[in-house]
Amino acid sequence: MKRILANNKKWVEQKLSEDKEYFNKLALGQEPRYLFIGCSDSRVPANEISGTGPGEMFVHRNIANMVVHTDMNLLSVLHYAVEVLKVKVIIVCGHYGCGGVAAAAGNKQYGMIDNWLRNIKDVIRLHEREIMSIYDEEQRLRRLVELNVIEQVHNLSKTSIIQNAMRTDDPPKLYGLVYDIQEGLLRDLNVDVPSFKRYEHIYSLLEENKQATTT
Repeated sequence: MKRILANNKKWVEQKLSEDKEYFNKLALGQEPRYLFIGCSDSRVPANEISGTGPGEMFVHRNIANMVVHTDMNLLSVLHYAVEVLKVKVIIVCGHYGCGGVAAAAGNKQYGMIDNWLRNIKDVIRLHEREIMSIYDEEQRLRRLVELNVIEQVHNLSKTSIIQNAMRTDDPPKLYGLVYDIQEGLLRDLNVDVPSFKRYEHIYSLLEENKQATTT
């Protein structure tokens, strides 16, 4: 902890040397353009890999960058980011070498986290034919990381928060990225969000105000 506190003081001194009003400006509030939903892995610091500074990116992280519809933490962050902060871009970012994805691909028990990893096993079930056709284990796990990101972007599309936002004049854009730790590069998976509309008859929800008038 002494190291952390010492590093904090050095950081403050550096920022003040660059701009004496740096912290006063931050204290005025935040208007982030991005919401970053990433993995809790310590090797994937959202601001550093995206080149964004404090106040530019709202961040939520969990094991394997999941969008789970019963996760009230994630839903609260998403609601606040969309409804209050009015973010313009929502990013789901996975990374190659993800321990959560690798654990879900196996059959070993790890404890309570097994229940969380079941959500990734659902991704495997949905894409079993493609995944099982890849014989190289490393490449198979890399592809599973990508498919997991794609499915989590689709899970965003299923939420009432995003569906209501998409009906506005300036809806946020959804992106799925994967971070290659060995290269340090982010890659756009070009998730085809509009194509997911073919499931609209299953996942579509009425607007909140319309639903209230019919009940």
